[in-house]
Amino acid sequence: MNDLVAELSEVEYHEVWDRFRTDFGFRPSMNPATWPAIKEPVHSVTWSLDTLDADPGYERLDRLVEAVQQGLTACVPPQGTLFALDWQHTSYRFLPHLVRGSEQVRWPLSPYPDGDYYVYLSDDFLTGSFGHPWEGSLCLFGQSLLDGVEKGIDAVLGAPIRRSGRPPHRP
Repeated sequence: MNDLVAELSEVEYHEVWDRFRTDFGFRPSMNPATWPAIKEPVHSVTWSLDTLDADPGYERLDRLVEAVQQGLTACVPPQGTLFALDWQHTSYRFLPHLVRGSEQVRWPLSPYPDGDYYVYLSDDFLTGSFGHPWEGSLCLFGQSLLDGVEKGIDAVLGAPIRRSGRPPHRP
C-alpha cells in the first residue's frame, strides 16, 4: 500500500490473530448466548451501537470514529504503530500519527463494525477497540484510552452496557 499503511503478511496476520484469540479468548459467533465474543479486559468499557441507528446524517458515527481515532493516536508514541484487524479479511499495521496528518491516506477500517469484527490494537495488545457486528457493540480497552475518550463516547452512544466485562452497577 504505502509506508503509512501496510497490509499484514500472511505470516504476521496469523501470528496477530492467534495471539488475539489467545489473549482475549476470541470466539466468533452470531449466537447471543455466546456474547461478548471476547474476554473483555479489566480496564474496558463496552457500549451499544444502537443509538447510531437513528443517525441518518452519520454525524454521531463521525463523532464516534473521530473520538476513537484521536484516543488511540494519543496512546501510541509518535512513530508507533497500530494493528487494524478485519476478521477473515486483509488486516493492516499503520502509523496513526502520520496517517492522521495525511490528506491522501486514511485509517484502515473503522471502530464501527460494519458487517464483521473490527479490531484496533496497540503492539503490546494492551490498548485498543473491539467492534462486534452482531451484538452491535464497541469495546474500548486500556486505561489511558478510556481516560481520554470515555466521556466523549458516553455523549455519543449513551451509558455503557458493560465495564470490565460486567453490566455496570446501577444505583
